[in-house]
Amino acid sequence: MTAAQVEIYTRWGCGYCVAAKALLDGKGVAYTEYDVTMGGEKRAAMVARVPGATTVPQILIDGQPVGGSDDIHALDRQGKLDAMLGIAG
Repeated sequence: MTAAQVEIYTRWGCGYCVAAKALLDGKGVAYTEYDVTMGGEKRAAMVARVPGATTVPQILIDGQPVGGSDDIHALDRQGKLDAMLGIAG
């Protein structure tokens, strides 16, 4: 199974961002983090990739938006996150 490409848009001081990254770190998943604290191009890119996104974190797995921290924790509880991440169960 090939590991998925994971991207996460975050901002400084965001507890939900910390929780989402902790879950991914705990699974040993590599991810690319984009800090949108100051807005600008990275925030514009986030909004373009995840229409309607107004909060962080925004998490993408293989380019598909999956939501924020609560969403990936819910996927994990449902037993669906590992398959999405390409982690053997």
